[in-house]
Amino acid sequence: MRDKKDNATIDLPGFGPPPALEAPEPAPAPEPQRRARVRKAALKQVQLELLEPTDATGLPVWTRDAGLDLTGLPIWAPDN
Repeated sequence: MRDKKDNATIDLPGFGPPPALEAPEPAPAPEPQRRARVRKAALKQVQLELLEPTDATGLPVWTRDAGLDLTGLPIWAPDN
């Protein structure tokens, strides 16, 4: 035997098939504009001397200075 309440629920809002939604037609996407790639010229690598020059051991290169003696101390000469 069928229940009349079951038939009544079909008539209530929200129990029927969902309404067909009309989606607006999407606008065509513009094609992306590609720029021509420019090749960058490879730069020649140059070794920079940020500190004073060093030898193979990492010690500073010894240079002769007229104002210093062989030990690296300043030469004290009388003023003329």
